[in-house]
Amino acid sequence: MRDLVIIMGVAGSGKSSIAEALSRAEGWPFVEADVHHSAANKEKMASGTPLTDADRADWVRSMGETMTAMPEDRVVLACSALTPFVQTGLREQSGRTCLFVLLDVPKDELARRISSRADHFMPVSLLDSQLAALVPPEDVIRVDGTAAPIALVEDIRTRLAVA
Repeated sequence: MRDLVIIMGVAGSGKSSIAEALSRAEGWPFVEADVHHSAANKEKMASGTPLTDADRADWVRSMGETMTAMPEDRVVLACSALTPFVQTGLREQSGRTCLFVLLDVPKDELARRISSRADHFMPVSLLDSQLAALVPPEDVIRVDGTAAPIALVEDIRTRLAVA
């Protein structure tokens, strides 16, 4: 078993918090996709310009190399994984079976969460473009991203046990 559990969703969905909590609960390593973005990509997003798949290519390659090199059987990745380009890239480049978990959160709650973050490069102005770009894979596990974190992690753990 070499699995990659990808906690996915748009900005403000809680990917990092939930992925970290799942990592702690299971003892699996946690990787944050944002650290794999280039400075240019972060600047582009901070200026309010959505990324294209061409912008994402090196980001996906970097994540894939990291996942391939990790010796652990199961790794948790917090990653937007909005487009089929990214999802396919992770499947093909990670050397792992990818299990996608989508945090579903209503748009107004996403906007509230993004607006309350002071130290993140993603502005609320990109929320609509992220929602428009989101194409979940057919095999995605959907969970209620507004649930309490403890309940959400338990739901994911239960659903992954049968994945």
